[in-house]
Formats: sequence, C-alpha cells, structure tokens
Amino acid sequence: MSVAHQSFYVEAGRQYSPHDAVDLLGISVVRTWLRDTWGAWCAARRKIVIATGLSAVQERCVLAHEIEHVLAVHDGCASGVVAVRQERRADIEAARKLIAISDLCEVAQWADDIRVAANELHVTERMLRVRLRDLDGEAWPWPSAERGVG
Repeated sequence: MSVAHQSFYVEAGRQYSPHDAVDLLGISVVRTWLRDTWGAWCAARRKIVIATGLSAVQERCVLAHEIEHVLAVHDGCASGVVAVRQERRADIEAARKLIAISDLCEVAQWADDIRVAANELHVTERMLRVRLRDLDGEAWPWPSAERGVG
C-alpha cells in the first residue's frame, strides 16, 4: 500500500479531503459542463472531470468517488455488470472515507432526519445512504436512474 493510499485512511470522516487526495495522487481536476453525470475518471489523461455548478458537498462526494476509481486502477472502459460493480465499489469505498463511524455515531445521537445528518457530515444524502447500507450489510439494489454520483 502506498504512503498516499495509507494517509486516506488516517484522515477519514469530516477531516477527509478529496481535494488533498487528488493533490497527493498528482491527478488534475477539470470542471466542465456534463450532461448526464457529475464526474468521470479519465485514466488515459490522468484527469478527473467534474460537472460545473455542483455544491461544495456534491463536489466533495464526486471527487471521493472518482478517487476510488483511480486507486482501484479502473480505466473507464468497463461495461455491463463489471461497470456496475466498479461504480458500487467506488461508492462504498468513498462513503467509508467520507463518513467515519465515530462521526456517524455522534450525529446519529441528535439528528432526527437524514437530510440534517448528511448536512452535518458534509456529504450528500445519497452518500450517507450508501454508508448506512454498507454498515447494515444490505445488498445493493440495481442502480437507479439517479444522475451521477454523490
């Protein structure tokens, strides 16, 4: 495991900074208009492309997801079941880094709504649901028509 990869685990939860992670990995981030996704990893150019107009929380979640594609050495050429598995794995690993169990336990003691909890954890509601499903050991449903990641 590389030193950069190890540091991602040390700084989990609210302290995890995907922006710092892309810097450590030497990955460029390009912001542009995207039609049907919030982000993509372009392995051939070593760039993460993210949609313009995202909130800071959305961008944090998208970058965390795309970083997981980088770390897993996904080349972006997968399709079908393989692509679905790669997307699920990137979501789960990103959610684990973005939402530390200690942070989740702290927020769960007082937050009475998933929207409030997600806001406090600096993640999207979708990413919080990914983390909760992961902790519950639930099988993931087939991907919906939701836009992008995050």
